Amino acid sequence: MTVRRRRWRDPVTGAVKNAWMVDVKVAGRDGLVRRVRRVAPVQNRRAAERLEHQLRQELLDTDDTEPPEPAKSPLLVGFSERFVATYAATNNKPSEVESKRTILRLHILPELGRLRLGEIGPAELEHYKSKKLKQGLSRKTVNNHLTVLRKMLATAVEWHALASVPVVRWLDVPIPDFDFLSFDEANAVIDAADDDWHAMITVAFRAGLRHGELLALRWDDIDLGAGRLVVRRAVARGIIGTPKNGKSREVPLSEQAASALRDHQRRSDLVFAGPEGEMLTKGACKWPLWRASMRAGLRRIGWHVARHTFASHLVMRGVPLKTVQELLGHSSIEMTMRYAHLSPDARRDAVRVLDIKETVALSWTTSKGVVLRVPLHGRVRQTAYDQGRAPRSPLPISSRTAIRFPHSFHSTSLVAPQQQRERGDRVREPRACGLGQHVFRLPVLCQHSAGPNWSPQRVPD
Repeated sequence: MTVRRRRWRDPVTGAVKNAWMVDVKVAGRDGLVRRVRRVAPVQNRRAAERLEHQLRQELLDTDDTEPPEPAKSPLLVGFSERFVATYAATNNKPSEVESKRTILRLHILPELGRLRLGEIGPAELEHYKSKKLKQGLSRKTVNNHLTVLRKMLATAVEWHALASVPVVRWLDVPIPDFDFLSFDEANAVIDAADDDWHAMITVAFRAGLRHGELLALRWDDIDLGAGRLVVRRAVARGIIGTPKNGKSREVPLSEQAASALRDHQRRSDLVFAGPEGEMLTKGACKWPLWRASMRAGLRRIGWHVARHTFASHLVMRGVPLKTVQELLGHSSIEMTMRYAHLSPDARRDAVRVLDIKETVALSWTTSKGVVLRVPLHGRVRQTAYDQGRAPRSPLPISSRTAIRFPHSFHSTSLVAPQQQRERGDRVREPRACGLGQHVFRLPVLCQHSAGPNWSPQRVPD
């Protein structure tokens, strides 16, 4: 038995003693048989049985064999080839695959390629960032390298080639400045363009397409009758693929852009093609734009300046940023927010809403029955009139009623529009008087309340 009550005589005193004992003998996980004998801490059968169960379980779980060495993670140089050939080629556009290959070949592998994936930690990443910054690379470029490296390490974790991804601390990158032309400068560049390049430069400034999207634009993407074009593809590193965000978009054509496309010579299925109908290259496109900018008396500009100019002019004309985002094909509104500071009066108008207390409108009728309604954005204070003190809102207002407005309200707001004057309507204009506050007397009876749903009642003169 493994649990028993043992009796024995003390060899010194000769006294008879007894105690509950546990004697366990069992094989562990490693196959070795072990034996343990203990005196129960509490002298009764139940406590001894609990101790026996605990010891037996411990012996069963015992394994003194040395654990096998964990499999070594692969070298970065070897895993990078598998990553590009398997993951990148399947999930990225061809231009992105080529970009990853270039970053790995020129930067990451020369510095970290001989390390195993498990040996790349925060210290190695910090050393890489420091070295690349000393070489003159921008912070944004170094972050692009880290993005490729981290994605490769995360893929290694998914493929059970690495235990965990090390912490990557990104470099702070300031918001980049962008160059754009004024309205007059953009018109000057378009007018100075060579005849063969006039349409392409016009569409760049008036539709905001990326350079790769211009090169891949086809005639079946354009509907001159409806005045629109659809961006379905783009060229990057000589390879035709989807636009940058992977989605097509529709861009309405201005009359200037549509007219330029109508007059453009058709050489092939591509809208903007070389003399033999071939696809234009990036190098061949920079000189015509440079010539146009220099003829206009401006600095040399690139094709992306035309895109920035398109977006900037839209925002300066008051177009909502969400609409600008859709026209540009930005994947997030954060990318479009760089143009927000160009919005005229945006911040000023936002603060001015705090000055609006109550929405009130006044209406009166001309001699020909035309109802004129003017919304007033100021707090209207009721005043006493001929019959005594004014009652609470709604207040019936007659020609004898005076309404006082704050200093910020101008009497010119109640002057009838010019078109009514030209039609010959006889308008009874309110008269302004008083000091410190503007006082107006209404020519007709109407209804007034302090709420936004006030509906004036027209009555005969």
